[in-house]
Amino acid sequence: MASKKGGLGKGLDSLIPSGVNTKQLNKGITAEKDAKDSVVMVKLSKVEPNREQPRKNFDEDGLNELSESIKQYGIIQPLIVQEKNGYYEIIAGERRWRAAKIAGLKEVPVIIRSLSDQEVMEISLIENIQREDLNPIEEALAYKRLLEEFHLKQEEVAKRVSKSRTTITNSMRLLKLTEEVQKMVVDGKLTTGHARCLIPIENPDIQKQAAEQIAEHNLSVREAEKLVKQILAPKKGKITAPADISREALYENIADQMKQILGTKVEIRQKDANKGKIEIEYYSQDELDRLLGLMKSISDGR
Repeated sequence: MASKKGGLGKGLDSLIPSGVNTKQLNKGITAEKDAKDSVVMVKLSKVEPNREQPRKNFDEDGLNELSESIKQYGIIQPLIVQEKNGYYEIIAGERRWRAAKIAGLKEVPVIIRSLSDQEVMEISLIENIQREDLNPIEEALAYKRLLEEFHLKQEEVAKRVSKSRTTITNSMRLLKLTEEVQKMVVDGKLTTGHARCLIPIENPDIQKQAAEQIAEHNLSVREAEKLVKQILAPKKGKITAPADISREALYENIADQMKQILGTKVEIRQKDANKGKIEIEYYSQDELDRLLGLMKSISDGR
């Protein structure tokens, strides 16, 4: 997990005071008003996650590792919570709460705060960004909520999370992708770079098909850009089906690999879906002899 980065501490660090006193809560919600900045112990069963938390996906292996650490050392950083009707709602620390449940803890340390919905959202977003816990789609959705539900401007959101306005804009552009393609990003089948390449494709079916081709053939971002360019601007006088375009990009990839191996220009020319020819260029008799020797060594397995 990434270490805590500078520049984002304004939202979180102010919630974790130094030199706090620990108090015990044995029954329900009985925190004293002057315990605002104190760490108190509460029953795990009285703590619930915030349903509006930006983060929806939690790595199971990571949670298990954290739970083992908690068994040995306990929860070092308290959860931030606020009082609700008969329970505590988590503002920051849901991952620790989940790991504590796995570890079998009965109580957890918390700091109780009273915050507005907007403050809760901002702190949850900042915490997750600090730890790089959000996937690109979750982060984009969180920015969108701050803009639409709390009527913030992009400049204000950027300032709160210590990112540039351009970063916020580019992040939210991912929400133009279809739900299927967004899920591929969440599942790690596509990188953010791949996903951004697909944004200009407005037809949802073609966008999805292109995304599947990128994932299936493990195309690089550069190769994905070529594929999208071919889809958006097919050769003049030739209307190419998406499947043909994907195959063309694949052959270009194979030709590039052969060029790397042979050290000369290689082109693959299709005749139909199953037939074609490979053209390997040479510029002298010596180079032809070199290519022949190279192919023989490959054939012999040397």
